[in-house]
Amino acid sequence: MNDLAPAAVPGRNRSAALPAALRRAAPALAAYAAIRLLGVTVLALWSAADGKDWHTLLTARWDSLWYTRVAEQGYGYTVQLANGDVHSNLAFFPLLPWLERGLAAVSPLSPADAGMVVAWLASLAAAWALYATGERVHGPRAGVALAALWAALPVGIVQSMAYSESLFTALAAWGVHAVLTGRWVTAGVLASLAGLTRPVGVAVVAAVWVTAAVTVWRGRDGGAGGIRATLRAHRGLLPGVLLAPLGWCGFFLWVGAHEGSFTGYLDVQGGWGNGFDGGLAFARFLWQLPPAAGLGLALGVALVIWLHVHGVRRGQPLPLAVYGGVVLLLALTAKGYFGSKPRLMMPAFPLLLPLAAGLAKWRPVRAWLVVGLVAAGSAVYGAFWLNGSGPP
Repeated sequence: MNDLAPAAVPGRNRSAALPAALRRAAPALAAYAAIRLLGVTVLALWSAADGKDWHTLLTARWDSLWYTRVAEQGYGYTVQLANGDVHSNLAFFPLLPWLERGLAAVSPLSPADAGMVVAWLASLAAAWALYATGERVHGPRAGVALAALWAALPVGIVQSMAYSESLFTALAAWGVHAVLTGRWVTAGVLASLAGLTRPVGVAVVAAVWVTAAVTVWRGRDGGAGGIRATLRAHRGLLPGVLLAPLGWCGFFLWVGAHEGSFTGYLDVQGGWGNGFDGGLAFARFLWQLPPAAGLGLALGVALVIWLHVHGVRRGQPLPLAVYGGVVLLLALTAKGYFGSKPRLMMPAFPLLLPLAAGLAKWRPVRAWLVVGLVAAGSAVYGAFWLNGSGPP
């Protein structure tokens, strides 16, 4: 299979192909919805027993409050902490607040509830994209397993919160899928939208750019004529490459102009204690933990790195390898609140592809028993987590 080939479906048949694709994805969407429903149900029961409101935990805590404030009041809100740090809402990318504001304007929903609705719908769109990716790379059963494993991540409850992870993963996964199927303009538009959703949108841009560069490089043997032939064969490649970074760069430059400095966005993130130091702060954090906890966390980091390397060595398509690698790199080299790292790695769904491919080879009863156990563990952990420290 040529993963960089143009899409095979003629334009006149696309309207018929969409329902067929949705029917194929239906088992994956059903599995995803069941796992997430389990997670929310366990959260509701746990919260009731703990005297808390599950709805508040999903819509009005932590970053959800910042997104809602942007939706309601726009940018410019800051909080100065006792130690002098300044937390500015300019750290939060605008697409989710825009959608919250728009949905609240045309419905009876509050911006906070609109954010949860966007997250739930986007998570289903992400599950569909994961199924389509798994189906293309390893077959239908792997596609179902990939969507189910993503739903059952330990921090999978975040997918049901008024956070931007679900929206970003949906845009990123469909964007990478568009690269796989040669729909370059679509990939560029989705990469640009992902870049308006989270800082890690640069990973989608990297997937588009690196794959485009390799595609053109492969056509270099014919000289300029070969490159021109490659561009003709991959229609929309150059527009897609140009569109991809517009969202991320646009917000970065706008914040810079707002702050009066080209590095304004980095300065804003610095006020939150965030930034990139090559993983030094994370290494110090591991070293300072009790030995058993530090070793366990280090083994977890080694596992996710191994999953990425294993996928690449097994021939994972280039756009997936680049995207997953960049998400992982940014998560592991960022400083800040280290409890956020599992959440930051959640959009790196290509890491789950080797596991999904392995599950697809098992007998269905055995595979679903494993997925069910993992989903139950995820539901319990998610309820415990949100009723405790929760995501920062």
